Amino acid sequence: MTTYPPSGVEVIRAFSAHAAEYTALRRRLVPGYDAFYGAVVDSLALVRGGVRRVLDLGAGTGLLSAHVREAFPDARLELLDGSEPMLREARERLGGEVAAVHVRDMADPLPDGPFDAIVSALAIHHLADEDKQVLLERVHHALRPGGAFINAEQVSGPTPALDAVYEHRWAQDCRALGASLDELDAARDRMRHDRCADTETQLRWLRDAGFDTADCVYKSWRFAVMFGLKGGGRDGHA
Repeated sequence: MTTYPPSGVEVIRAFSAHAAEYTALRRRLVPGYDAFYGAVVDSLALVRGGVRRVLDLGAGTGLLSAHVREAFPDARLELLDGSEPMLREARERLGGEVAAVHVRDMADPLPDGPFDAIVSALAIHHLADEDKQVLLERVHHALRPGGAFINAEQVSGPTPALDAVYEHRWAQDCRALGASLDELDAARDRMRHDRCADTETQLRWLRDAGFDTADCVYKSWRFAVMFGLKGGGRDGHA
């Protein structure tokens, strides 16, 4: 049976309905939360010439942006998400520290760059594979030379057998963190919208999009942090 990608509207509705509880759920549904989000912030050190303007793709309730703000308090943060309820939560979290909020789908044109860094957490896997690749090309174009794209993502296993192991391990770890069976069932229902790809495929897509360097700096079962570096930079290095 062929499975067709969901519309962006369906995904936005699914997550808007859980906007108020989304933040608390992250701690129970993302094993290794601190290391996962921390790897994004650590990877921003790879940006050449300083981090002054950052775009958060699929920003949701601003969890990732809050970590970026803490590490780079002088950076101009811009948030992009298709869900207004989620972005309201983000505004409450970040207050006046948000320079701009863009209510739009990731399939829409990106805000005008150039950005020093573009980051994302648990968002791009909702796109179909061909749309992911188009987005990566647009991200590369929106970055300045020396900039970086850092994606904290939910990934599939390289084989169906390993994908089943990922699912089992995720449920086991979430239960250990205090997630209820109802919360797991609701998460699985939202995951109907997922179109995950394995790590190696996504690294290849980054290189195909024009990034000079691509790597995975954090990996724990179905959670991975990958980055792409755009060549050039103010210090003349690749």
